[in-house]
Amino acid sequence: MDMLWSGWGDPDRATPLPDTVIGLLRDLLGVKPSAAAPVDLAEIAVPEPELEPAALNALSAAVGGGRHVRIDAETRIRHTRGKSTPDLLRIREGEVDDIPAAVVLPSDHDEVLAVLRACAQLGLAVVPFGGGTSVVGGLAPGRGGAFVALDLRRMDRLLTVDPVSRTATLQAGLRAPRAEALLAEHGFTLGHFPQSYEWATIGGFAATRSSGQASAGYGRFDEMVLGLTLATPEGTVDTGRAPRSAAGPDLRQLFLGSEGAFGVITSVTVRVRPVPQIRFYEGWRFASFEEGGAALRRLAQDGPRPTVLRLSDETETLTGLAQPEAIGSAETPPAGGCVAIAGYEGTVEGTAYRREHAAAVLRESGGTPLGTEPGERWAHGRYSAPYLRDSLLDAGAFAETLETAAFWSRVPGLYAAVRDALTTTLTEAGTPPLVMCHISHVYENGASLYFTVVSAQGEDPLAIWTRAKHAANEAILAAGGTITHHHGVGTDHRDWYVREAGALAVGALGAVKRCVDPAGVLSPGVLLPLD
Repeated sequence: MDMLWSGWGDPDRATPLPDTVIGLLRDLLGVKPSAAAPVDLAEIAVPEPELEPAALNALSAAVGGGRHVRIDAETRIRHTRGKSTPDLLRIREGEVDDIPAAVVLPSDHDEVLAVLRACAQLGLAVVPFGGGTSVVGGLAPGRGGAFVALDLRRMDRLLTVDPVSRTATLQAGLRAPRAEALLAEHGFTLGHFPQSYEWATIGGFAATRSSGQASAGYGRFDEMVLGLTLATPEGTVDTGRAPRSAAGPDLRQLFLGSEGAFGVITSVTVRVRPVPQIRFYEGWRFASFEEGGAALRRLAQDGPRPTVLRLSDETETLTGLAQPEAIGSAETPPAGGCVAIAGYEGTVEGTAYRREHAAAVLRESGGTPLGTEPGERWAHGRYSAPYLRDSLLDAGAFAETLETAAFWSRVPGLYAAVRDALTTTLTEAGTPPLVMCHISHVYENGASLYFTVVSAQGEDPLAIWTRAKHAANEAILAAGGTITHHHGVGTDHRDWYVREAGALAVGALGAVKRCVDPAGVLSPGVLLPLD
């Protein structure tokens, strides 16, 4: 099943907001009903593909026939941009200026190579497409002209499992739920469950350095990758002969996070873990975000570390966004303080030990146990927030997210700076916001902050959000944070990434791109500026 073209996920799971919530949005934020409903897909005026017959023939030859090169309007619309709020507002209005000229569906690594070589010869830009979940402008090139979307959905197999080494090799187009199901047949799990889990692909996880909600226990996806195969217009790169090596720089880390700019990841070899015997989630309340953050830091640094560990600030706790499915119902947690979720996965004995000792730390740090109900409710609804975003858009509100990370000593200042930048900019634009935040991932040395912003759409929501996002980006760099923790760079963060990394480092990456992609057809303008 394809994702909803004008929103997130399965359209059958979308639910309208309760009248009480709509009333609060109107009274508190000045939200007005949308002036018009989204256009119908069939009503979108789609330009003819900007491809000569010779180009279509070359692409068809690369993937074994024309049925795997699609130029119909609906397929191209469904591969237009990603799922950020600006992406959705534009597609809901029928705006498809950066629609792909064609969608190409290879079946294996060799066909990907053939497509890339054909595109290089044709001077035709190519953008990899996995689950279509990018929220940073990663699915359209940062330049004009025709391009093709390289949809990897046919590359969806579990290739090998090595139970002795506890590794598995997965094709890049494999969606996360299917990957978990295939691994479970062998008694293993990847343990990677980001909010995009239901739709995102293995290749997308690798290409963006994804981080899952259970990263405190399982680690980030880039930490799981032991090897990868990359297709480029110049040939193949294979990395990862051993779990660790001193044979030069680790090339895996060069291509992880490269977002299609250096090549197309066609398969990855990953570390896997036994399917847990038990999963247990519980809630804790802290008097303040500062107090809760200090408790999370203690666990991250001194242990025992839960598998899931996250903390909502006072505003996110008050609104119930920590548990989106409870918003507007009597199940919303009572106001006051901040809610943390701690989750434990593994063996029965190991989970009991970590839970008991982590609970002692949380109590000593000022935490009050709330029992299993908040944790289990969070686990049940942890993929529902994007659906809530769609419902807010339908009600006339603007809702968007952004994330960053910093060392622990900088986290409080980063939190205050981003909140202030968003609040000030949006208020000055006449759309005062509700700004919420949670600590989403913890490390021994720092943590990530995940912000959610809700406001009225205003007269020009795209222009207003652009100013607010730019202000937040400036605040992130000034406060010592990274411009992105797990969403990636895309085109949205590119200019700030260049400043964060520095001219010399970006120049070195540009040299890599010229080596593997001398024609400059791989995701031009994504991650790196155009030459």
